[in-house]
Amino acid sequence: MSTNSTAQLKRVVELLNDHYKAFYDAVAAARETRHPVPVDSRAWSQIIVSMLTGIKGLERKKGADLEGGSDVKAANTWEAIDTPRFNGVIKAGTKALVSGKLESLDGTPYIFLVLWDKRPTGVHRCRIWCVRPQHDKFFRKVCKTWYQQAEAGEITSSNFQLHPPRGKDNNIIRNKCGNLSYPLLLCAERAEDTYEVKTYHPYVLKTGACEKA
Repeated sequence: MSTNSTAQLKRVVELLNDHYKAFYDAVAAARETRHPVPVDSRAWSQIIVSMLTGIKGLERKKGADLEGGSDVKAANTWEAIDTPRFNGVIKAGTKALVSGKLESLDGTPYIFLVLWDKRPTGVHRCRIWCVRPQHDKFFRKVCKTWYQQAEAGEITSSNFQLHPPRGKDNNIIRNKCGNLSYPLLLCAERAEDTYEVKTYHPYVLKTGACEKA
């Protein structure tokens, strides 16, 4: 691992710990007042992905989450009262010319899926999967089927959802149009008072591909 990669991972671990602390510092007050925990895992996920990959955000501009058209989707099971999913993963239901069409994937280099959950043993963890929509044939096939069913009226929602492996030790992410095993970029687990990187596969940014589940 290069010195630069080591420094990046160290910074990522710091951010993972910061997110954990911010979340659980707010839990007691949220429970007392019967409100959701006021921590934005979506924004934390975007920051962590940028730190890990070097792909910057767009500051306050509208559009994709990252430079170049890439997106970040997050789901957090901690203290959740519903079933966390990755929502709006592909373009549909908007005024964009490519919305609802497979061509929308051609302008998206990466989709990062960030899941904050716990292992069956109760250990907190964060996993980041990376999809390359321009090249991933199995992911594109799932999206094509979904778009076709939406156009035919078989699907009435404009929300393309992916169901992550919450609390499961696998990389299978589900959709009604196809279940796939997604390329895992990073897995970090919290041991005692800090996260530790258990898996880091930077090659998925160049060659990663989904596999049939």
